[in-house]
Amino acid sequence: MKRSPFAALTAMLAAALLVPGLVSGLVLGTAAPALAHDALKSSSPAKGAKIESLDEVRLEFSAKVRMPFVLVRGGGDAQHQSGKPEVDGAVVTQAVDGPLPDGKYTIAYRVVSSDGHPIEGEIPFRVEGAETPSPSPGETSSSPPASPPASSAAPPSADATTGQAAETPAEEGGATFPVWLIIVIGALVGVGIGFLLSARRKKP
Repeated sequence: MKRSPFAALTAMLAAALLVPGLVSGLVLGTAAPALAHDALKSSSPAKGAKIESLDEVRLEFSAKVRMPFVLVRGGGDAQHQSGKPEVDGAVVTQAVDGPLPDGKYTIAYRVVSSDGHPIEGEIPFRVEGAETPSPSPGETSSSPPASPPASSAAPPSADATTGQAAETPAEEGGATFPVWLIIVIGALVGVGIGFLLSARRKKP
């Protein structure tokens, strides 16, 4: 059966339009999975959340990850993570050195996805209404003992020492006063005896 030139031309045009569509479909179909990288599915705390306390950070990704790195930063770039992060398949957990005081915080993370592509990002959150830690019984019992009464343990004061030093010369002076009196009396007696002797010598 012979085909008309018009029918042959129509078939050729249809083939020319159909082949590029098949080729592009194959290319897109094979490239789509390669472009789909792993991503963060959820986090605890969530982005922009307001919480009262935090013991650990939990990050869940769309596939298994490795080589996790997690930081919990607060005011003044202070870091509050404790130890290294742990990874279990697609879940990464990071312990927090708490309790955290009220303020703004940021979770900075970085992992390597299953296809070798690095995934990183930041999750801001806020702590409000944190409880103030009360002193533990151990801290109360370890407080220094009260000092003993001043009357039983205090050393002698400077005034008391000065008073004792002042009493000593007075006592010594009292012991020397009779000696001077004896010397004066002896001098007077000697002068009297000499006067009497001179008077006797002058008598005829």
